[in-house]
Amino acid sequence: MGIVNVTPDSFSDGGKWPDAVAHALALVEEGADILDIGGESTRPGAVPVPLDEELRRVVPVVTELAKRAGVPLSVDTIKPEVARACLDAGASIVNDVSGFRDPAMIAVASQFRAGVVVMHMRGEPATMQQNPQYGDVVAEVTAFLQERLRVLGESGIPPEAVCLDPGIGFGKALEHNLQLLANLDRVAALGRPVCLGVSRKGFIGALCGRELAARDPGSLAVACIAAARGTAHVLRVHDVAGARDAALLLAAIDRHHCSGEAASGE
Repeated sequence: MGIVNVTPDSFSDGGKWPDAVAHALALVEEGADILDIGGESTRPGAVPVPLDEELRRVVPVVTELAKRAGVPLSVDTIKPEVARACLDAGASIVNDVSGFRDPAMIAVASQFRAGVVVMHMRGEPATMQQNPQYGDVVAEVTAFLQERLRVLGESGIPPEAVCLDPGIGFGKALEHNLQLLANLDRVAALGRPVCLGVSRKGFIGALCGRELAARDPGSLAVACIAAARGTAHVLRVHDVAGARDAALLLAAIDRHHCSGEAASGE
């Protein structure tokens, strides 16, 4: 899932891609299977964007990419009005970092029979990193996602339309992120694909001592570990080419591992 930020203030690449359509098409060339288009930054401390401004940013991009990209389009938004406009314009997935807690967002996704990415976030982007506290972060995040699955199902969104995201970096301290990454199998055990978004996030900088521009290797390492364990199924990344190459290599090695076991009679 290639990240397309149509924002001037994204934590990673805000304002870097003035031509979002060209950037998105380049990500497809690099191997993106899905494009995730967002017009409101959800970095820690981000200020909410007015509805009209978010619509102005993302709808023209979605409209153009729906004609040219040739891959499914996801809209990264917490606003039902933006989700509706983008689905009307050709998107087919809603990625809601607030976890579809707004019944209006559920209604939009159900009406359009959209795919949904349900993420866990403690608090709101403006305040989420202000001393987040958990008793058992893995249990709490898993329970939240399980409950959302139930609510979505009761609202007409079938389980096969749902992808789960533990929300790495969204209302979590460093230790919380590491506990979730080490126990992603608990989220995967809910029976739905797991979307993992760790690309260039702050915990990688904290552990590796790297600024944003140098976090791609660490991001890729985390994604590879989760993919190799079978606990991440969608990798939401900035560096599409690197993630694609890693995924191809992991798959090739895994095929040969299975062939070797068969040949040895194990």
